[in-house]
Amino acid sequence: MPTLDNSPNLPPQPAQLSRAELLNRGCFCVTLNTRQLQAQLAADQLAQDLLLTHPHLFSPTSVFISPRHYQQIQSVIAVITRLVNQPVFAQQVLHLPADNSPSVAQPLGVFMGYDFHLGADGPKLIEINTNAGGAFLNALLVDAQSQCCRAPDSETLNRQGLHQQFYAMFQHEWQLMRGDQALKTLAIVDAQPEQQYLYPEFKMAQQLFVRHGINAIIADASELFIEDQRLCVRRDGIIHPIDLVYNRLTDFALSDHNHQALHRAYTENLAVITPNPALHACFADKRNLAVLSNAHCLNALGVSDADSAVLLHAIPATRLVQPEDSEALWAERKQLFFKPWAGFGGRAAYRGDKITRRIWQEILQGRYIAQQLIPPSERGILVDEQETSLKMDIRAYVYDGVIQLLAARLYQGQTTNFRTPGGGFAPVYLMSP
Repeated sequence: MPTLDNSPNLPPQPAQLSRAELLNRGCFCVTLNTRQLQAQLAADQLAQDLLLTHPHLFSPTSVFISPRHYQQIQSVIAVITRLVNQPVFAQQVLHLPADNSPSVAQPLGVFMGYDFHLGADGPKLIEINTNAGGAFLNALLVDAQSQCCRAPDSETLNRQGLHQQFYAMFQHEWQLMRGDQALKTLAIVDAQPEQQYLYPEFKMAQQLFVRHGINAIIADASELFIEDQRLCVRRDGIIHPIDLVYNRLTDFALSDHNHQALHRAYTENLAVITPNPALHACFADKRNLAVLSNAHCLNALGVSDADSAVLLHAIPATRLVQPEDSEALWAERKQLFFKPWAGFGGRAAYRGDKITRRIWQEILQGRYIAQQLIPPSERGILVDEQETSLKMDIRAYVYDGVIQLLAARLYQGQTTNFRTPGGGFAPVYLMSP
């Protein structure tokens, strides 16, 4: 059973901090019921040794957010969704080759991930991801929590029926593209899926679809092939035509030669693929942050003053790294964070104050953005019975502009890594007003 820190007082904090911020800094409750989580894993016939093989996947604590910060996150997501859905935005910022732009209607994109740091003056949108992992795992985590003794009036978002929402989301993607046709076979696709760190949630997704009578296959993208104008995969000598692909690849443009069949299925509309290259280009290509954080660009796109104010406040100033700006960027590097345009998972991303001259040359030769550095906020936590603090970010899992689930990731280092004792996914509780 979880243990609770029942010390009577929080450490003194500045008066302007919200109650949620005070709890994040000074409440050391252990809210994860490990036995209950283990029982849920066993009941679902998932990897019963997941907590041993992934010791830093789940944090033992939870995170709190104020109503004001939650409303600001909602506003940012709503504004970006409206803007991206305007044809003028896609025309000006879509960075796909012509042969990657299908002429048919598009899915909306399952599990969009909006990642925020909670800055001193509110949530700051660090990046958007189109195949954000962890939603199934976080839905499981939410159900294995004990109430924090200091926040009995807090609550998680959409605690009931999350898996049904996830299933309805995939059905909606299918119906957008295929109408009343029956969804029979779905493929969960990645490169070497069984080797992926979050493979357990591929199994969770598979079980969800099977429970609803859908044939669900986990497949390496290189296994896919086209036959009779259908995307297919072979299992036990049987060819299975694939109706819908839950795409977990980080080859966002589907340009790898091992992904040729999936690329063709996308461009020729042979299967419904979600998320897909167009969605990544419009939402998650980090060059777009240079547009969304620039007042002149927003004005040129016809964005209203009110929506521009929301974006300019919430998105750190971002610009493309150009060789001609190298001296100025180097001089400002300690206030900047450098990320590759199509990066993911913090790979090849650097805090400016940590980079060497060698790394700097790689950044100048690569395809990078420079983003104003927004230090993450911190969560107090017990590690080996010692009070310490971990960095945290907040991820909003979103479908069609609506938040389905909030989750935190706790870590040490420059980026989230699932290698930090006490770190990992943590549920987010919304404080009552």
